Amino acid sequence: MTAPYDLAGVGIGPFNLSLAALCDGVPGMRALFLDAKPAFSWHPGLLVDGTVLQVPFLADLVTMADPTSPWSYLNYLRRHDRMFPFFFSERFHIPRREYDHYCRWVAERLPSCRFDAEVTALEWDGAAGAFALTYRSAAGAVSRAHARRVVLGVGTAPVVPEPLRPLLGGAHAGRVLHSADYRAHRAALAAAPDVTVVGAGQSGAEVVLDLLRHQDGRGLGGPYVRWLARTPAFAPMEYSKLGLEHFTPDYVRYFRHLPEAVRDRLVREQWQLYKGVSGQTLGDIHDELYERTIGGAEPRAALHPGVEVVAASERDGGYALTCRHREQGTAFEVRTSAVVLATGYAAARPAFLEPLAELVDWDGRGRYQVNGDYRVALDPRVPGELYVQNAETHTHGVGAPDLTLGAWRAATILNAAAGRAVVPVPARAAWTTFGAPEPAPPAEPALTGSEARSEGGAR
Repeated sequence: MTAPYDLAGVGIGPFNLSLAALCDGVPGMRALFLDAKPAFSWHPGLLVDGTVLQVPFLADLVTMADPTSPWSYLNYLRRHDRMFPFFFSERFHIPRREYDHYCRWVAERLPSCRFDAEVTALEWDGAAGAFALTYRSAAGAVSRAHARRVVLGVGTAPVVPEPLRPLLGGAHAGRVLHSADYRAHRAALAAAPDVTVVGAGQSGAEVVLDLLRHQDGRGLGGPYVRWLARTPAFAPMEYSKLGLEHFTPDYVRYFRHLPEAVRDRLVREQWQLYKGVSGQTLGDIHDELYERTIGGAEPRAALHPGVEVVAASERDGGYALTCRHREQGTAFEVRTSAVVLATGYAAARPAFLEPLAELVDWDGRGRYQVNGDYRVALDPRVPGELYVQNAETHTHGVGAPDLTLGAWRAATILNAAAGRAVVPVPARAAWTTFGAPEPAPPAEPALTGSEARSEGGAR
């Protein structure tokens, strides 16, 4: 058996790719990253022209941890002779398609990244003193590798509301779908008479905007567009400078030490920090609707916040959605020819983890217990180290899925795995003090007049 890798990553999305980039060239760090896909891709179903990242370009794979890295977005621009065009474009938020291309450029050049390698089992090999990873190619070739430390970066899975699950796939494919598959069915949806989008986040807003833009200038061609959302409003994402400090290491450290019940409540309440819509996209939707009403015309669109779908069925070649207005408590029915579910994503336990599952110390709700270095609590019989990326919202807060913290988290994991500060991380990054301030030191007692004179004489 060859010597175990020092670090292995399962999944090559932006977060594990960030770790691979920071690992590159580190002395004494042999790393391997595996992904089932044939090549890097990032939310391909939502790479629609005109969409941009919701974070500044500095939140690339490395810059927020190591701006000198050759794998920065600015170096990518330089290598593609795009530095001057980028400078003159005055972009802070870059096209989503270019971010995807940038990540592919990095992934194709890092020797530690291996695609067409689906991990089918992860287990602890006591004899080897390392984790054993079994993986196979699309052609069926099976391989095995060992690593002392493993980082799970398998991403999240699309969430589908229970009432709509029976309508997903099969004969309904292309007519009832998650927004993750929108681009593949975009042309057919644009030709449909009526499309209902469910979900109030950025993905839902982008699908609504794209469908509205398929209507002609008079609002006659293209689909009738309906937007349903459980949230009480189509609300903008929190984007104030102090509000964004929730996406700093300072807030992560504060959040991690709160009681579990408080953490779970905060994640629900803070939806506008990470599930809101960019103000630009909301403005663009409003502008499209404004254009449709010139001359007194009625827009072929309807926006319904505060609504949840409680039942769904196929009817007359289309679909009937039974809806409930959450504040009024009233029910109504929507008839539509297609449904796009922009209902988000959630972390799920990967099937390949089953051989190791009984050695993981799960919390009461079956979630990873994660420490400050993103290390998962394991049975004491396992001396190896298991880490997670983007599966720790319940322990580290709403910044877990955000690209802003990606490079910092990868650097934190790398430093923990190496046992030294390979990439220094900031001690403080926010002006806000989260939690109660530290107690002030006791004040010196005031001197009496005679004591003051005595002090003066002594000097």
